[in-house]
Amino acid sequence: MTAVTSNVGSSHGAPGTSVVALATAVVKSWKAPIALGIFAVIAVILFALVTRTGTGISTFRLSTSQDFFPLPELQVPTRATGVVVSILLILIAATAAILVRQSRRVPIWVIVIYAILFMFGFLAWAASGGTVPIPGLLIGTVGLATPLIFGALSGVISERVGVVNIAIEGQLLAGAFVAAIVSSITRQPVVGLLAAMVAGMLVSFVLAAFSIKYFVDQIIVGVVLNVLVQGLTSFLYSTLLSPNSQVLNSPIQFPRVNIPVLSQIPIIGPVLFQQTVISYIMYVTVALVYFGLFHTKWGLRLRSSGEHPQAADTVGINVNRTRFWNVSLAGAIAGMGGAYYTLVVVGAFNKEMTNGAGFIALAAVIFGRWDPLRATMAALLFGFATNLQNVLGVIGSPVPSEFMLMLPYVVTIFAVAGLVGRVRAPAASGRPYIK
Repeated sequence: MTAVTSNVGSSHGAPGTSVVALATAVVKSWKAPIALGIFAVIAVILFALVTRTGTGISTFRLSTSQDFFPLPELQVPTRATGVVVSILLILIAATAAILVRQSRRVPIWVIVIYAILFMFGFLAWAASGGTVPIPGLLIGTVGLATPLIFGALSGVISERVGVVNIAIEGQLLAGAFVAAIVSSITRQPVVGLLAAMVAGMLVSFVLAAFSIKYFVDQIIVGVVLNVLVQGLTSFLYSTLLSPNSQVLNSPIQFPRVNIPVLSQIPIIGPVLFQQTVISYIMYVTVALVYFGLFHTKWGLRLRSSGEHPQAADTVGINVNRTRFWNVSLAGAIAGMGGAYYTLVVVGAFNKEMTNGAGFIALAAVIFGRWDPLRATMAALLFGFATNLQNVLGVIGSPVPSEFMLMLPYVVTIFAVAGLVGRVRAPAASGRPYIK
């Protein structure tokens, strides 16, 4: 803000009176145009200038054998598609630069269209002479993103109520470990899922106790919990699960449940309605968390405890109790994400099997601006980046496997540091409340 002082005549006040007018200083952020420009240059070099061997035709398969009606395969010329996509990306990047120069924001839909065009050009270039199974790519995206979505929802609830949840990784790992043991013993995957929720809640219970009651730094507690759970589960895996794998580490998995009619809709059906029970629970959980946060008394109390706890306290809200129980609820949600690994994906517990998913979920929280729906979309983006490496490996992409392995983390860095722009966390997040 800048202040401008001027003297006005007697018709507007007493002679010599000083009136202070406030002018808003507009801060231009060039992050989006720069990022879009960099990717446009990459597109020109990769899609238009680099020659791919093959037939020169890229094929996209759009349906499966179980659909109501088959969609025709989409075949495009690889080189021409790359040239057209590169031109469109350059135009969008230039438009973003003009908008910023005029002190206007780049709309999110512009970035979404840019990302879709870039990915279409990349897949067309990588699949020259091959076929990209679009339903398989998207099915894998939802599957890989499911634990990330549970972890992101856990982070949204925790930070909205005022506690930074660095321990998502530990909650996911604890849920995966306990789900494997309980499901193996009881031969009931539902019981294993409930036990995973309890395990995640216990980890978050420790986080809440130390950070809320004893005012220990929340970041430190979260990091310590991650290391503790990782070490404890690795030790128990070596000493308890491995020698007794048939009894303690062979859980009953959830089968895929196809919803009649809906599962046979081309593209959408296989992706959304040919999933397991945990995925369907995830759909419901996203809707409930979003509705609860912004349309219920519970959500209002939760958000007020994370934005202005002193004001919440003055109207009768017990801030620390609200924080404690909501952090525990967040841990239970993360525990379901951990159960997905052992009860759906792998079918057994392995050391450090979450592989940093908790930290990617935390990045999704920031990228999603602490909103459940946006965090879900961010988790799907990271899931897509993870599954893309598998699909490109199948179709024989020329991209080095080492680069594809680091692709999800590169997307995470660009999303949080480059494209998310300026974000504001809940005002009291990470700050203990002392009444």
